[in-house]
Amino acid sequence: MTITEERDTMSTLFTKIINGELPGRFVWKDPDVVAFLSIGPITDGHTLVVPRQEVDDWTDIEPELLNKLNAVARVIGRAQKRAFGSERAGLMVAGFEVPHLHVHVWPTNSLADFDLSRADTDPKESHLDDNAERLRTALREDGHTDMVPNQ
Repeated sequence: MTITEERDTMSTLFTKIINGELPGRFVWKDPDVVAFLSIGPITDGHTLVVPRQEVDDWTDIEPELLNKLNAVARVIGRAQKRAFGSERAGLMVAGFEVPHLHVHVWPTNSLADFDLSRADTDPKESHLDDNAERLRTALREDGHTDMVPNQ
């Protein structure tokens, strides 16, 4: 079996999080898309919006699913601005960290916040938990209660 074939038969890290095999701080779950806090946040509230379907490169995703992914990212970004008092919400598709499409969305007040090398590599668990709850609260206030998990 080649490395490519082996990778194609293995679940990605994000699929394992989605399936509950690994922990994740989910702020959104629907039949097609999930969102959970980054474990290496560049700002408080940094969230990854991920399709349930394993797609590596964003240029390979079906247009309808890409539209859904972007719509959820927009909802998350709007809630982040209010929950974390930021001027804007940043959005980036990088795709080098995990071979499963994911959209980074984070509260931002500066272009300096777009530098992934500035990510906190050792955030406190309690701080991430608090950030997840702040974002869940804002999403519920925005009318998205059905998509926001309790934890």
